[in-house]
Amino acid sequence: MGFEIVFWHWWAFGVFLLIVELLAPGMFFLWMAESAFVVGVIKLIVPALSWEYQLIAFSVLSIVSIAVFRLFLKRHPIETDQPLLNQRAAQYIGRLFTLEYPIVNGQGRIRVDDSTWKVQGEDCEPGSKVRVVAAEGVVLKVEKAA
Repeated sequence: MGFEIVFWHWWAFGVFLLIVELLAPGMFFLWMAESAFVVGVIKLIVPALSWEYQLIAFSVLSIVSIAVFRLFLKRHPIETDQPLLNQRAAQYIGRLFTLEYPIVNGQGRIRVDDSTWKVQGEDCEPGSKVRVVAAEGVVLKVEKAA
């Protein structure tokens, strides 16, 4: 006689997936945990359900719930008062800075708060005012401010 999966195994797996979601948030493992709980309920109702069908049910429920959530999120994006929170470079667009270092051949650096950023723009001398007009990765695009 081999190992038999019972309903509470699925519920324990669901709890494990919830813990993983807490450690690696992204609303991915949450839906897999939900699927594990549902399969546990199905196994409670139908105790004779084979492990193959349990695994298929878990897989299908996980894929469907993740897809539905992503579709919902696409149609109803999460609104926040700080939409650029994790886009540090984009937060600087429109801000004015004084150059501490020259921009030579279109390349230079500026000090922003406690860090230094690479910049691209028109050649300028130290002390010139520049405005950030765009950001590409870790490079800020600047133009001379009037």
